[in-house]
Amino acid sequence: MRGLLYAVGAYAIWGCFPLFFNMLGGVPAMTVLAYRILFACIFALLLIVISRNLRPLRQLIRQKKILLWSLLASVLISLNWFVFIWAVGQHRVLETSLGYFITPLVSLLLGRIMLKESINLNQATAGVIATIAILFELFALGGVPWISIVLAGSFGLYGLVRKIQPMESLLGLTLETLWVVPVALVFVLNEAFIANIHYSLSDYSLLIFSGVLTAIPLLLFAVSVRQLNLVVAGFIMYLNPMMQFMTAVWILGEAVPVQRYVTFVLVWIAMVFFIWGLVQKHRATLAFVVK
Repeated sequence: MRGLLYAVGAYAIWGCFPLFFNMLGGVPAMTVLAYRILFACIFALLLIVISRNLRPLRQLIRQKKILLWSLLASVLISLNWFVFIWAVGQHRVLETSLGYFITPLVSLLLGRIMLKESINLNQATAGVIATIAILFELFALGGVPWISIVLAGSFGLYGLVRKIQPMESLLGLTLETLWVVPVALVFVLNEAFIANIHYSLSDYSLLIFSGVLTAIPLLLFAVSVRQLNLVVAGFIMYLNPMMQFMTAVWILGEAVPVQRYVTFVLVWIAMVFFIWGLVQKHRATLAFVVK
């Protein structure tokens, strides 16, 4: 039960991200990203010191292979964060929602291609339907939903990197942010002391808190995945994009072309096939264990 609560808490926080970053709509996306990276790193390092995990961090830093993988992960997650922050500032939360709806399907495809993981018929069907949804978006609305594709692709690849080179969540976040902290720090200092750009006290408070808000759901999620089975996790992962969708339509009042509803309906159908595929895999695993 505790694992379920942690997972719901993590995805609920992620689902509220559009509302949080919408409050920073007057701050450039690069500035928000820089502060988010900087204070996520500071908060993660503080937690590592408190939990006395400095030795494992030092051990990871000494391993060249791990450092290179974490650099790639850092680039991917930084791209994901920037596009999301920019999209929220441009009032395109619907497209971020679509991106996170198809992320599990992108991860499924990457797992099949890169790691040769097996997929069943329902999971394959989910991938085909999601592809049809993207093609429909292309022809019906006259353009590729690039925000959705970049978010899904970057996070899917990020998940693949973390799977190839697994790391404890807090240590991974620390390493990934450490790579880009120098760039973020230079950007923040340049803006404050050379460009002489300043923001309100409330904006600075939100910018600092964005780093804390980045780490908390990651830690909740890391604890939850050890206690949840695959099927339950499969259901809960869609809480985030569903909350983003409702936020975009009902709170932020984004206009929704009729054609885009068709896209989402197709993606939701794909979601059902995806989850049913997880159920089948779980049943097959249980049957194998019983035998």
